[in-house]
Amino acid sequence: MAVLDAGGYAALSVEEVARRAGTTRPAIYRRWAGRPRLVLAAIAARLDVPESPDTGCTLCDFGEGLLIFLAEFRTIRPDVLGALYADCAADPDLRAQYMRIVFDPPRAAVGTMLDRAISRGHLRADTDRDQILDLLGSLVYQRALFGNTHLSDHEAERLTETLLRGAAVDYDALVAHSQGLDVEHTAAADDRHVDGTVGP
Repeated sequence: MAVLDAGGYAALSVEEVARRAGTTRPAIYRRWAGRPRLVLAAIAARLDVPESPDTGCTLCDFGEGLLIFLAEFRTIRPDVLGALYADCAADPDLRAQYMRIVFDPPRAAVGTMLDRAISRGHLRADTDRDQILDLLGSLVYQRALFGNTHLSDHEAERLTETLLRGAAVDYDALVAHSQGLDVEHTAAADDRHVDGTVGP
């Protein structure tokens, strides 16, 4: 990962990885048959997808859910993801491994969040969860793979609003609920401070 962070995928060589690890090229190749498998193993060791958000606030969950995608992708240089996928695409086994490591975990976490929102009655009953997952993921993936940058927090917030205005039963009610929770949390924090249970 240090070599990837410094020079990207194109600049990574097994020789350099072996040198930094204090070992030899044959020793590397005995464990990972080629550069793509080595890099996939390194990325898998770095990525840590958190639990699906469940705050009781659909608007909050949506925002945090999209950040699951972003947080994962931001740990990897954007140029690494596209170049690595190009090396994996022609090999069904490598492509499946790429999807399993990079795309599937955040998609599953956000899918669980969507299921909760639908069961609460906050999203329309005819909502196509897979289509929403595709919409959420497509901008994250497209920007990282082809735009050589990551989606910003502001862009993620606007995307959340655009999607929910179309899928929510009552978007304004979701906003009001989210704002009400913010007020409650602020009041509770103030009360704890006044009681002396929270330091200055």
